[in-house]
Formats: sequence, C-alpha cells, structure tokens
Amino acid sequence: SLFFGLGGALGFTLVLVLFAAMRERLEAAEVPKPFKGTSIAMITAGLMSLAFMGFAGLIK
Repeated sequence: SLFFGLGGALGFTLVLVLFAAMRERLEAAEVPKPFKGTSIAMITAGLMSLAFMGFAGLIK
C-alpha cells in the first residue's frame, strides 16, 4: 500500500512537471491559430497519455 501511494505520487509529479515544461515550450513555438490554447493542450495530453500507456506492460 505504501509503495502504491509513493508510486502514484511520483507518477503524478512527473506528469505535472512534463506538462508544465511542454506548455512553456509551446508558448515559444509557432502554433497555428486554430490550435492555440486549449486545443493544443488536449492534443499534447493525448500524446502524453499514449506515451505513458507504453509503460503499462513493463511491470506485471
């Protein structure tokens, strides 16, 4: 139970840090006008979720 709690907290912190870094990079990038704001954030969140789904099969 302790390890699941620590693992969840560590994973949540990792996602928050990665998402904040991605948003900072997107502010400096030239994003087309239709994709600015929430839409690019949703696309980024979807791509990050696909990347993290790859980790699901590593530990059984």
